[in-house]
Amino acid sequence: MVDVVVFGKHVEITAPLRELTLEKLTRLDRFANDLRRIEVEFSEIKNRRVAAAQTCEILVHLTGHLVKGQAAAGDHQSALDLALEKVAHQMRRLHDRRITRRASRRDGGPGRASTNGADAPEATAALGEGDGEPSIVKTKQFAVKPMDPQEAALQMELLGHDFFLFTSAENGRAAVIYRRRDGHLGLIEASG
Repeated sequence: MVDVVVFGKHVEITAPLRELTLEKLTRLDRFANDLRRIEVEFSEIKNRRVAAAQTCEILVHLTGHLVKGQAAAGDHQSALDLALEKVAHQMRRLHDRRITRRASRRDGGPGRASTNGADAPEATAALGEGDGEPSIVKTKQFAVKPMDPQEAALQMELLGHDFFLFTSAENGRAAVIYRRRDGHLGLIEASG
């Protein structure tokens, strides 16, 4: 049984919306058998000019991976459907990649198993000063596990980020993979 958490940020979650969410999340079981936890956050953008003010963010915790999808729409049900589409697409790609990796290992290929057991990121918001100076507005903490750059690039793409911090499995040092302006990836490694 997968641990599913549905909550609202400044929005009350109705019983029908909660039931609909739980029903639609059952589709994700077919892409992975290592689902550990699914977090669904509904919120509302408080701006009259924004037509798609209802948002939904889905964070799926798998063994070794985090998959994230978020969307905005005119109502929470539509936002849920859009976010679920994004998550399903990413999980389908991850599933295909896992199968390819398993097949290459069976054939004696160089495929490697993922060792990134990244736990749920803890996010905390810090108060800004408001004097025009840049300030830290969000802090995240997560377990950094050893992995190769290809696995880090996949994790970065699954999360939809432009960079990803990881520990290099080759030398045990901190490293960051990032998306360059030209569309290619860059790698920064700490020197010893």
